[in-house]
Amino acid sequence: MEERTMDRRSDRWPGAAEVAQWTDKYFSRTADVVRRFGDVTVTYAVFMRRPVLFAPRLALDWLKNVAAERGTPVDITPLYKESEWVGAGEPMVYLTGSFAALSELETLFLQKLGACCVAAYNAFHMCMDLPTVAFLAMDARHCAGTEMADLMAYAASVGGQRARRKGDAKGFVGNATDATAHYFGQDEGRGTMPHSLIGYAGSTLRAAEMFHETHPEVDLIVLVDYFGQEITDALAVCRRFPELAAEGKLGMRLDTHGGRFVEGLDTQTSYSVLERNAREAIRGYRSETELRYLIGTGVSAAALWHMRETLDRAGFPAVRLIASSGFSPAKCRVMAYAKAPVDVIGTGSYLPENWNETYATADIISYNGEARVKVGREFLLRARE
Repeated sequence: MEERTMDRRSDRWPGAAEVAQWTDKYFSRTADVVRRFGDVTVTYAVFMRRPVLFAPRLALDWLKNVAAERGTPVDITPLYKESEWVGAGEPMVYLTGSFAALSELETLFLQKLGACCVAAYNAFHMCMDLPTVAFLAMDARHCAGTEMADLMAYAASVGGQRARRKGDAKGFVGNATDATAHYFGQDEGRGTMPHSLIGYAGSTLRAAEMFHETHPEVDLIVLVDYFGQEITDALAVCRRFPELAAEGKLGMRLDTHGGRFVEGLDTQTSYSVLERNAREAIRGYRSETELRYLIGTGVSAAALWHMRETLDRAGFPAVRLIASSGFSPAKCRVMAYAKAPVDVIGTGSYLPENWNETYATADIISYNGEARVKVGREFLLRARE
């Protein structure tokens, strides 16, 4: 039992022995009723109420695994290929098998499907808005446990893969943890330093030195907002590591929170920066939120242009810019029309931006071959015709 409970990958957990503990009680009691009065073969239509990308692999693998463990075969008919676009209300997959068996599996199957499909959709659109930017899935610490982290990393990889095919985008190239790096074709997670390392070192430059001494083989990506001296500290690190800077192995990560401007900026100077570099963006914003992304506090488009201008003037044009902090799909769209000079974006908490949109739904549409569905869901029958 100890070995079973330690393996919490989404395509394996819960195992057959744990299903009854984690399914909705009305489904397990329904299974009891059906076993008593006679099982039937049913077909479920699984759908979502909003457009998504089809990201079913973990859910389907789990279903196959647990069905095999329980000795209750399920006929699975996906209607789309992984990463294909699915419209709101369109069945994504049909599941046919024993009513008693499938009833107990519905809760867990839907848990593993809905959030992945929405997160993949969001990841795809982020990547398409910024095709020249590489994305990192930094969602792990925002997830509700390791199983969700597994689901979100997989979803980001699906969205990124579609963006590479459809828009020649760089897409999601990695993530934060070793356990889920395989979804991106990597052996380990990516990342260098959190703010706590800079606090420990006592200065941004010293933290960079300590990190490079410990991990000389890893590109040096330095957080520069800890002391509110993004420009000063970035230049100090560049001057300390000129060879890394010239080779493109040095990067500055802007993670400035929304309570203040990046060093050297205020509202007026932010306007001036964008007037020089992306005049059309400042004339084309459509909401106060978009304006804030352009010239506001935190990691704005103006902040990125300000850092890029500073590094270029100082003779460090090959130093990369990494941006994080609040990069939702909406913020990525604004960065796109501001032509923000960013090389990598770290995002995660916004992959499923609105959690109430992530719910997958399943309805039975056939009992022993007889078409039957609750009133209001007749469209599921038409979809199968």
